[in-house]
Amino acid sequence: MTSTDTPLSSPAAEAAAADTADRRRWLALAIVMTAAFMDLVDVTIVNIAIPSIQRDAGASFSQIQWITAGYALAFAAGLITGGRLGDIHGRKRLFLIGVGGFTIASALCGFAANPEMLVASRILQGGMAAMMVPQVLSIVHATFPAHERGKVFGMFGAVVGLGAVSGPLLGALLTQWNLFGLEWRPIFLINLPVGVAALILGRKFITESKAPKALKLDLVGVALVTLGLLMLLYPLTRGRELGWPLWGYVSMAGALGVFAALVAYERRKAARDGSPLVELSLFKVKSFAAGIAVQTVFGIALGIFFLVWTMYMQIGLGWSLLRAGLTGVPFSIAVSAAAGMSVQLLVPRFGRKVLQAGALIMAVGVLLYIWESDRYGMDIASWQMALPLVVMGAGMGFIVAPLTDAVLSEVPREHAGSASGLINTVQQMGNALGLGLVSVVFFGQIGDRLTRDQVGPAFVNAFQYALVWVAAVMAAIFLLMFALPKRPAQHVEGGEAEAVTSAEEEGEKEPELVS
Repeated sequence: MTSTDTPLSSPAAEAAAADTADRRRWLALAIVMTAAFMDLVDVTIVNIAIPSIQRDAGASFSQIQWITAGYALAFAAGLITGGRLGDIHGRKRLFLIGVGGFTIASALCGFAANPEMLVASRILQGGMAAMMVPQVLSIVHATFPAHERGKVFGMFGAVVGLGAVSGPLLGALLTQWNLFGLEWRPIFLINLPVGVAALILGRKFITESKAPKALKLDLVGVALVTLGLLMLLYPLTRGRELGWPLWGYVSMAGALGVFAALVAYERRKAARDGSPLVELSLFKVKSFAAGIAVQTVFGIALGIFFLVWTMYMQIGLGWSLLRAGLTGVPFSIAVSAAAGMSVQLLVPRFGRKVLQAGALIMAVGVLLYIWESDRYGMDIASWQMALPLVVMGAGMGFIVAPLTDAVLSEVPREHAGSASGLINTVQQMGNALGLGLVSVVFFGQIGDRLTRDQVGPAFVNAFQYALVWVAAVMAAIFLLMFALPKRPAQHVEGGEAEAVTSAEEEGEKEPELVS
């Protein structure tokens, strides 16, 4: 090295290296967010294309149910295990395995020769999503310092809002366009270029991370979690179609016993070798335990609303797939805008009051929707729905991003995968509970023998009744939120943020720096 050479440790070189690392992590964020969006869209995109699948593939009613339920069950049952595998073997590795498997399963769905192959491919797709999705929050948790995560989770909330409404709209467009005469198949094949791009870019830009101390996979825990979730969710998912048989109630009651056995076993496992599947110590963290409760109940509200809303527009009002999909655009825009604003501008200043305001705003939007539906009846127009949908979307945006932020704010770094799997699992459980309640709060209000003229008014009335329940659930969420910390620990600046980051590097629990 000559005297004119710039030493590698110079401030300029260090700044260049830091800039490169910064670009890499934001590119990594874009990649994992795209994968999360792909999963969110895939959950809802199929529902809108069911009539086309039934007509073109000749699927029976039972097979149609399994095309949706198979994905949901495999996804929910594998989330906790997928999160823990990321902690053990590396979150980047599990993310790429999940993306690769999800892409292959999407191709198998798109080229399915018969309904049986489509059902099997959807189950595989759900299982691969369970490997992929928990790593998204884990990678964010491991890649970004604590004081930056609020902004990142704001983006995540925007993605959730877009995914919730983009699925039905995209499904309607792809099905109606009938590209190359493929009918419903493009709703799955669209995942192929996205998945391949995520694989190539993910290998290059995502930094590997795993738990600081060596962990082992708890196979007994895997078996108990999977069994308990299947016993709980299968009857809820298919109960209405099967007429709520006795064995369904027995199975759900038995699931409670399985979960009790899981807790007892995990306590012994943690004491013996420190490698339980479900890290029960997380529930001693107040922000995590309270956030999990809120997440579950919030999932119930969303499970009820999105299903009855779709049936209200398509069956009750007789709207086309495309019109129903376009009607939801204001909701999606409102969620995205409010999510970004809440964590970047409002939560640092007002803390949990933002989430509580979101619950109340969403409840107001629901009540406004009930009023408009009652006033205009069958003559309601899409533009008249825009106001309640924007209000509801704003409320949801104030909840969905800060809630994830609050749940993970004090989680130790080594348990990021386990915590992420639990968050996604309870959300799926809440959705399944909500879907099960639809038979009571929606279909319970609709008579068995209706003439063509009676169908529309009956669905409108049932929709209004179901929304009363959604408003009540939002009120319950408002009360539950009092258990959340007044302010998340990561909304700090300067030296305090550095202290949090150094604590993370040591695998320690982040201190709550702002009370």
